[in-house]
Amino acid sequence: MTNAHKDALFVLIKSLSKSEKRQFKLYVGRLGVNTDAKFLALFNHLDKLRHYDEKTILSSGIVKKAQLSNLKAHLYKQILVSLRLNPVNQNIRVQIREQLDFATILYQKGLYRQSLKILDKAKSVAMDNEEKNIAYEIVELEKIIETQYITRSIGDRANELAVQAKELSGQNVMTSKLSNLSLQLYGMMLKVGYVRSDADYRRVKEYFDGHLPKYDLETLGFREKLWLYKAHLWYSFLTQDFLSCYRYARKWVDLFEDNKEMIYLNPVFYLKGNHYLLESLFYVKYSSQFKETLDTLEAVLNEKEFPKNDNIASLAFLYLNANKLNLHFLEGTFEKGLYLVRIVEYGINKHKDRIDQHHVMVLYYKIACLYFGVGDNKACIGYLKKIIDNRKLKMREDLMCFARVLSLVAHYEAGMDYHLEVQLKSTYKFLLKMNDMHAVQKEMIKFLRNLGGIYPHELRAAFQDLHTELKKYEDHPYEKRAFLYLDIISWLESHLQNKPVSQIIREKALTLTR
Repeated sequence: MTNAHKDALFVLIKSLSKSEKRQFKLYVGRLGVNTDAKFLALFNHLDKLRHYDEKTILSSGIVKKAQLSNLKAHLYKQILVSLRLNPVNQNIRVQIREQLDFATILYQKGLYRQSLKILDKAKSVAMDNEEKNIAYEIVELEKIIETQYITRSIGDRANELAVQAKELSGQNVMTSKLSNLSLQLYGMMLKVGYVRSDADYRRVKEYFDGHLPKYDLETLGFREKLWLYKAHLWYSFLTQDFLSCYRYARKWVDLFEDNKEMIYLNPVFYLKGNHYLLESLFYVKYSSQFKETLDTLEAVLNEKEFPKNDNIASLAFLYLNANKLNLHFLEGTFEKGLYLVRIVEYGINKHKDRIDQHHVMVLYYKIACLYFGVGDNKACIGYLKKIIDNRKLKMREDLMCFARVLSLVAHYEAGMDYHLEVQLKSTYKFLLKMNDMHAVQKEMIKFLRNLGGIYPHELRAAFQDLHTELKKYEDHPYEKRAFLYLDIISWLESHLQNKPVSQIIREKALTLTR
């Protein structure tokens, strides 16, 4: 996602590949009069800059300040037109839109028969590719033309178009209701995370039940089913029903597997479906299928036929590396996962204009957990500090809360407990402010606060008491979410058994595999 503080035109130019820049110059140069155009000079100037600087642009003499805004707008439009003509961007959706534009031009010239012929072909392509919104627009234009271009079969034709319009309208309304529900649930997940209480659960359930439209699965098309599975998936995530998450993520991916052509038309949805399938497998700790699914996804992404563009490249980086980190968490192979840190840091910098802060902070939290797993607590604290100090992050309050709790534990493990009391108070206030003070967090803070008064020979008993207390919440419907962010049970067991936390997790993983 583009950084709002950067100039939109500058970000667009910097996102262009060498071939796209070359094509733009060829597109501009098709008319000799454009070779000395101011917008081309501005393009070349901005292309050379490392950072956007309006003073440098004005001092170059290309344009006066009063004209700069209009010139930038014109250049922005010309770049978009050039990109639209690029074969890489000529997917089915763009092609259907283009045919609709052509038909509109022919209609305006009074060439009704030619217009209707193009519309009929475009409508067939749209229906075959589940582009029902565009198909509805086409039918509406056909209706307008038919009222002016009278044919012998006008009665049958009017009937046929009326039926098509009614069916498409109904399908689009269903898609709209399901997509709205899915989006609202996703927004809840980003804002507050999982449900925290019975009141939260009732609120989410009532919203879901009240907004889920009645449907007959047999009559739903590809797109309606996709949004239906998405809505159920987000509801399952919110309520921490991870088996249901797996069920609906599996349905989502299978929907694409059963309609292979849709993978290439909607690659982003295919990627996201696989990501959520992997996430649900991670939560149910099914490591063997997790690895198999991850390998399959990586193989598909490497296929020559799979669509390639900047957005897909950013999402592929995000989903592959987040799940590769998760695989090491599942198997307890933290040290083997350290190579990913440099890859992730490089990728965040490379894709910084397309990845939002929320996803960047999730990656930082995973890296922090990786370092915590290998016992490098100072590095862990460093990455957690990036999250805690991020004042711009407005999403995932639960991530902010657990980053602070893990930071407390890491400070204790690193022997950096001279400011622990100040941090405890700060974390306590933050959790109260976020209304996120739950039993697991209370027990953790109470344990860390009392550490100063515990003699060394009493330490093991204190760890055992905390372990006994927290085990009660491991399967609690609302408290168990704490263990999704921080495997505090394994950390305690590492102290009780005098083993590295990675070894404890690895032994558990082997037991689950068997």
